[in-house]
Amino acid sequence: MPDRPLSPDPASFVPLKPQDYFILFVLVDADCHGYRMIQEIARLSGGGIRLEAGNLYRSIRRLTREGLVAESDRRPAPESDDERRRYYRITDLGRRVFTEETARMRAVVAAAEARVGEGDGEAVR
Repeated sequence: MPDRPLSPDPASFVPLKPQDYFILFVLVDADCHGYRMIQEIARLSGGGIRLEAGNLYRSIRRLTREGLVAESDRRPAPESDDERRRYYRITDLGRRVFTEETARMRAVVAAAEARVGEGDGEAVR
């Protein structure tokens, strides 16, 4: 029996771990191989998230089991590719989860900005 229903609610996946969010973020635009993902995640996170290959591939395996990521059949032209590379793509469910998590984070940021705007910028307890 699967852990999740056949057509899970994207909200059931959130909040995502930061590295999972950034993996989906990279794959939203295009299929990608692991080394490029590592580079893009570092760039998109402003250097805040630096994944080593082992951690990246463990996350990809888990996201694949959960149905958020899949191995891609699409490849670049052979002259601009290394045949050993594996390419990954975001699934429809992964895209919906990415959208759900982005909306959740927007709401958190809006609430934080509203709270900071209520006073003089100091936290009130």
